[in-house]
Amino acid sequence: MSDDTDSWAKARADMVATQLKARGIADKRVLEAMGKIPRHLFVPEDMQPLAYDDGALPIGEGQTISQPYIVARMLELLSLKRRDRVLEVGTGSGYGAAVLGHLVERVVTMERLPHLARAARGRFSNLDMDNVTVITGDGTLGYPLKAPYDAILVSAGGPSVPKALTDQLAPGGRLMIPVGAAEFLQNLLLIERHGAELRTTVHEAVRFVPLIGEQGW
Repeated sequence: MSDDTDSWAKARADMVATQLKARGIADKRVLEAMGKIPRHLFVPEDMQPLAYDDGALPIGEGQTISQPYIVARMLELLSLKRRDRVLEVGTGSGYGAAVLGHLVERVVTMERLPHLARAARGRFSNLDMDNVTVITGDGTLGYPLKAPYDAILVSAGGPSVPKALTDQLAPGGRLMIPVGAAEFLQNLLLIERHGAELRTTVHEAVRFVPLIGEQGW
C-alpha cells in the first residue's frame, strides 16, 4: 500500500497494541487487518496527525470515521470468515470497508452522500483494492442485487432494525447495527438468522451518526 512510512506503520502497531489488544480484542484476523490498513489515508489531510488516536474524527458533510476500538469490536462480533459475502451500510471515508476487504473476499458498501462515495472509490483504487464495490444509495434498503449476505455491518445509528436488511441475511447470517436515539447513545445489536428466526444479542453502548433513509431516521 502506498504512503506507508515507518512512522505510520509504528502508529498502526501502537494503535493495535494499546487500543485493541489491551481492551480485549482477540480476533487475530481483525488485529492483523487493522494493523495493515493505512487509516491516515481515510481522513482529511489536516486530520492525519490524529488518525491513530483513540477517537472518532470528522471526515466532512457531518460524518465521522469511527473510533478504532469500535470498528474492531463490531468486526470481531460478526465472526467473519474469508468467504463471507458482506454488505456495509455507511461507507463514510471507506476505512471500515477497507478493513472488511482485508478480511473477506467481496464487500459491497453503500453511501448515501455522492461526494463521500466518490472519494472512497478513489481511495480503494489508489490502494489497489478491487474487492470492494461502492454503491451510492439508501443503505437502509440494503442492496438486493447482491443479496443474500453472510454479514451486514451498519456504521450509523438507527431508530430500529431495518427489515430490508434482515430480509437480505443468508441462513446463518449476522447483522451488526447500533440502535437507539439519534442524538444520544445507541446499543450495538447483533442479529443472527437461524432459519426463519432472528436472535438478537445486545452489546455495549456506542454513539454513531444517524442512519438516514427510508427505514432509518
